[in-house]
Amino acid sequence: MRLTNEEQDILNGKHGEILQKTMETLVRYGDMYDAECLVSLDGPVHLVCSFGMPALKPLSRIMKEMIDAGIRTELPFTADPQPIDYENVPATKQEQEMYHLLYGTQKEYESMLAKLGMKNENAYTCACYFDEVGNTPKFGDNLAWAESSAVVYANSVLGARTNRTSGVMEFFSGIIGKTPKFGFLTDEGRKADWIIELRTSKLPRPQILGSAIGRKVVEKVPYVNGLEQFLGTELTPAVKDYLKDMGAATASNGAVGLYHVDNLTPESKKYGEELIRENASVYVIDDAELERVVNSYPILWEDLNAKPDRAFIGCPHASFNQLKEWTETFEQALEKSGQEKVTVNTIITSAPDVIAKFKETEYYTRLMKTGVKISHICPLMYMSNPLCAKKPIITNSNKLRTYSTARYVDDQELVNLVVKGAF
Repeated sequence: MRLTNEEQDILNGKHGEILQKTMETLVRYGDMYDAECLVSLDGPVHLVCSFGMPALKPLSRIMKEMIDAGIRTELPFTADPQPIDYENVPATKQEQEMYHLLYGTQKEYESMLAKLGMKNENAYTCACYFDEVGNTPKFGDNLAWAESSAVVYANSVLGARTNRTSGVMEFFSGIIGKTPKFGFLTDEGRKADWIIELRTSKLPRPQILGSAIGRKVVEKVPYVNGLEQFLGTELTPAVKDYLKDMGAATASNGAVGLYHVDNLTPESKKYGEELIRENASVYVIDDAELERVVNSYPILWEDLNAKPDRAFIGCPHASFNQLKEWTETFEQALEKSGQEKVTVNTIITSAPDVIAKFKETEYYTRLMKTGVKISHICPLMYMSNPLCAKKPIITNSNKLRTYSTARYVDDQELVNLVVKGAF
């Protein structure tokens, strides 16, 4: 990999052993992928490792060495959600003991993140690109992120450029302020390998459409035709929410890091079908194909007819507009059923900064009256507790379904279940 004189000096150890090792790791990482050079980061990193697990001792040791040497990231960074919120997501004594085993070094780890350049104590969310959070890249920005749902959103909806890197590599890139140039950081790497022809009778659920695309193309880049007939050609807040949830499903059901939607996402508007590789494969999605995908999901509950113990909405984190929409949805469902509150413990997860903004509106009081709670945690980390994983949990998130024992239900089915309490 070609290095500048300044980069070579760091690699030669002129700025200390820690930066030398950090640079050497990035260079070896870049060489593995035939990167041509390092490029400067145009925005902060977003750490996927937000949890203090004893198993992360090697990373913690490296971080402590950097803190002792006075090393910080070049720009204030954000990180994935925190794992625990006993106030809004209560746990039994046994569950808390298990969480202590899993995340027993959380406070110490958060203290280290603050010393290494964490933006602030509210900057824990998987949706760091929300306006309220502020880690929002611009078109063409070079980044080094790892969180799958954030990577696919930044690349696809914002037109920024980041590979789906690892937690350590994004952190090291943030320390050096540069990252190897390959893959999605190049024009060639952003071209589509698949054409998705959407031929459904109505707008598909984003969680299912994303699932179908991710399963088919896996880590390749899809170019979606036909979605603009339902979503329009402008990235309104509602369209961004749809693409957020669709993208998270492509990234979790497959490993998609970038997609293009014809005449909607920024690069397709700029380059059109020039983004499609010659001889790209074609995948036709119609109503029958989406039904086949939904019916293929395994249900991992011991008792398929069990009453749901808990419902999670917001994986990835819900936006401000989605919090308002869910408030109205639950109010209308309860009014129709003649009930005052939901009968299943229902939690919507969102970014701390978004929750703070939401609490300043009338919607917060209205949502609390329905019995629904809001939390800043990661539902995946909740389900990582083996005791919680045994519970009958429902979710409308295809990402949470994929990575846990939670049972997928669509939005309307979830609302019906938490209102009446059973299948």
